[in-house]
Amino acid sequence: MLSTKLKPVKCILNESKKLFKQPLVCQTLNKVSMPECHFKPTEYKGISYEDALKGRKSNFSKGLFAYYKDHLLVTKGHMQWLWDSNGKRYLDLFAGIVTVSVGHCHQKVNAALHEQIDKLWHTTNIYLYPGHTEYAEKLASKMPGNLKVCLFVNSGSEANDLAMYLARLYTNRFDIISLRNAYHGMSPYTMGLTSLNTWKYAVPNGFGIHQTMNPDVYRGVWGGNKCRDSPVQSLRECSCDSNECDACEKYVEQFNDVLVHSTPKGGKIAAFFAESIQGVGGTVQFPKGFIKKIAQQVQSNGGLYVADEVQTGFGRTGSAYWGFENHEALPDIVTMAKGIGNGFPMAAVVTRPEIADLLAQALHFNTFGGNPMACAVGSAVLDVIDEEKLQANCDTVGTYFLDELAKLRDEFEIIGDVRGKGLMIGVEMVEDKKTRKPLAAEKMSRIWEMTKDMGVLFGKGGLHGNVFRIKPPMCISCDDAKFAVYVLREAIHKCQQ
Repeated sequence: MLSTKLKPVKCILNESKKLFKQPLVCQTLNKVSMPECHFKPTEYKGISYEDALKGRKSNFSKGLFAYYKDHLLVTKGHMQWLWDSNGKRYLDLFAGIVTVSVGHCHQKVNAALHEQIDKLWHTTNIYLYPGHTEYAEKLASKMPGNLKVCLFVNSGSEANDLAMYLARLYTNRFDIISLRNAYHGMSPYTMGLTSLNTWKYAVPNGFGIHQTMNPDVYRGVWGGNKCRDSPVQSLRECSCDSNECDACEKYVEQFNDVLVHSTPKGGKIAAFFAESIQGVGGTVQFPKGFIKKIAQQVQSNGGLYVADEVQTGFGRTGSAYWGFENHEALPDIVTMAKGIGNGFPMAAVVTRPEIADLLAQALHFNTFGGNPMACAVGSAVLDVIDEEKLQANCDTVGTYFLDELAKLRDEFEIIGDVRGKGLMIGVEMVEDKKTRKPLAAEKMSRIWEMTKDMGVLFGKGGLHGNVFRIKPPMCISCDDAKFAVYVLREAIHKCQQ
């Protein structure tokens, strides 16, 4: 069985001395206990940890990577909590890769699924069935403008696949621009949109797709402490003022340079794709005004702006229901997945009627898209977000979380940047603040493993794997955030000794 005992602190410290050579932080750490949870899971009686590990090695590809050296055998979830096979409880700050939106096994969502299972598991959407129509109307009511047609699929990759297809059909153009450091999926089609070498294979991909410079105000060429729409700014000085972002203008110039040199004459592209905040790339935020200016420029020239809301949608950023609303830009196509179903496999493309209607040129069909069970779950998720005021919770708890993490950044030399909005947060680890060199993998792993041992599950991302990704279920509390900050501080503190 998997041992739940922590390594003796002495062993951890001895190993860490070989890795960290920076000045020690010697302040007294005030202990913060894990918040209580009144839910008590039943005793786990399934396969052993050893059998689960053996089965993973023999029945799955080595390409299916796993978190942590001592893998977790997760057996139960409730709201923001997970339990392993030994009954140990963890605060889940990664939510199944930003997927569990309203909480693990939320009672209302579970009930909606159970009720639907007893009625109808599956039919086909070439027939009418109530849940399909009712859910589409409810989802479309959350969208601005004339974004009223819903096309249901099963994953974010599928949604972005379809969005690319629609953009090219509608504009009769082929070229598409996305951002470096972006992640839009892993299908052969979307791999061209994705611009992270850690997610690319040596196969033909990306025909007609071009990338422009990523407008990263922390690690990019331009930007600094006046550029982000976030409670926490970069520590870098910049030449921007409160009325005009100089960094934004320079990154727009880079976009125009790509248009001139890489696309057909006149900059006639089919679409510009962008995440509202980059997820897999490390919670990267853009300069204020960048998305708005690019979107307006592309749209005025006959192209489409596609907003990838797979991670930023459904209230996660706190200040808005959709991430693109924070940019004051109106997309032509919106793709969404992950939190849309709280972990149930579903996704959607929402667009204007005149764009979606082009699919009538031939037959278009998705076997499981808009499945009765998926629609029941999706509808319940929308209700819970509203009834439990989870968007407001993201704003309140997320701002508190960011402010507390900013204090850690000021305390530790190896925390280079804290950024984000609502409960879409990133903490970038570096060797030192001056060079911003990514923290070495073994040092990052040491801290990360220790946070897991102390009961908090952080995500990890960025091109160099040096960013803690904090995207929890949207129901977490300030007490949970306080505990998570304590654990991260304790882990960094110990690993530097």
